[in-house]
This record gives sequence, structure tokens and C-alpha cells, in this order.
Amino acid sequence: QVQLVESGGGLVQAGDSLRLSCVASRRTFNIYSVAWFRQTPGKEREFVGGIRWYGGSINYADSVKGRFTISRNYARNTVYLQMNSMNPEDTAVYYCEARLDGASKYDYWGQGTQVTVSS
Repeated sequence: QVQLVESGGGLVQAGDSLRLSCVASRRTFNIYSVAWFRQTPGKEREFVGGIRWYGGSINYADSVKGRFTISRNYARNTVYLQMNSMNPEDTAVYYCEARLDGASKYDYWGQGTQVTVSS
């Protein structure tokens, strides 16, 4: 089992920045990739971006490309989501999720962290 814990959410104003953290523990050697997703009530879960656990390949959703940056601290088993130039449409609960080697989907996720962007 992989355990994920997100932190860093909060209330910001449009144009501000925020950095989310996702700390992975337990069986991290089995992780293939970690991704950030977000969800708002009444909407489907949206992929924000992801990073390969080994190798560091990163991809982003078009809606955040150029504004959000994903990075990883190998020593701390932590994945970050740096969010810049935020707007109210970024308001959501953000989850980090892990996909294991050989898996076809993200099977592990944290408790989520609320991000609210006021206009």
C-alpha cells in the first residue's frame, strides 16, 4: 500500500501563487507515476498534471500549462504542484494520486486539500 498526504491548500486571490505538497510513503519503490487531480462539486475529476516517479517525465493538462509546475524531491519522496497566476476556475479539492508499476490506473490517493481562489 502506498500512502499519500497532501498539504498546502488555502484561500488566495486571483493572480496569486500557491504550492501544494504530496508526501508518499510505504512501498514507494513500486510507484510508476504520481499525478495531481482536482475536483469541484458537480464536475468530473480533472487531470492537472503528472510526473514519472523514476525518470521525471512530466505532462500537464492544457488548462494549466504555463501556469502550473510539477516537481519532485527525491530525498523526501515529495511531489510538488506550484500554481502561479491562479484564477477562480482553479478552485477545487486537489488530490495527488499514485499509479503503481504494472497498473493501468491511479489506485492510491490522499485526503485532498482545498484550494480556493477568490476574484
